[in-house]
Amino acid sequence: MNFTSKLVLASNSPRRQELLTKLGLNYTVRVKEVEESFPEHLHRHEIAEYLAGKKAAAYRESLAENEVLLTADTIVCLEDKVLNKPADLNEARTMLRSLSGKAHEVITGVCLLSRPNKVIFHDVTRVYFKELSEAEITWYLEKYQPYDKAGAYGAQDWMGMAAIYRLEGSFYNVMGLPVHKVYEALQSF
Repeated sequence: MNFTSKLVLASNSPRRQELLTKLGLNYTVRVKEVEESFPEHLHRHEIAEYLAGKKAAAYRESLAENEVLLTADTIVCLEDKVLNKPADLNEARTMLRSLSGKAHEVITGVCLLSRPNKVIFHDVTRVYFKELSEAEITWYLEKYQPYDKAGAYGAQDWMGMAAIYRLEGSFYNVMGLPVHKVYEALQSF
């Protein structure tokens, strides 16, 4: 990959770090706490893009001249409801029950920011879940404790392997980063 700037990933997500590493990118990680609220009037893809942009804005002043910041935010949408990260066990259980046997969308917003440039984009993947039993949900929540994942599940762990029977779009987007779009954007950034 022909990318000469210093890439900064503003995420503690081991999945995003793994994906950038597998893409062959060198990067450093910087993390700041950014409150993940958004205006109620935003549409689905606008929420993910808004949150990615909001995270990037927190770093604008600290970016060096030759750095490019990458921020991302992933949301899960079931019908008209946005499922973010569950606050606790009960909310995670409710989310997984609601996803059981249904299709939902995973939307990841990405922001690339440097001192002179800013690009925001998103990707959407439609995910189909099988019916989940209460025993499966309980076992998963006890074993994996997915409180750091939108929709209370990870596509790359047991739930993804056992529950997802069909995808329309990028699997990596469901993991938290539409790598193909990130690659294209970095090439032209």
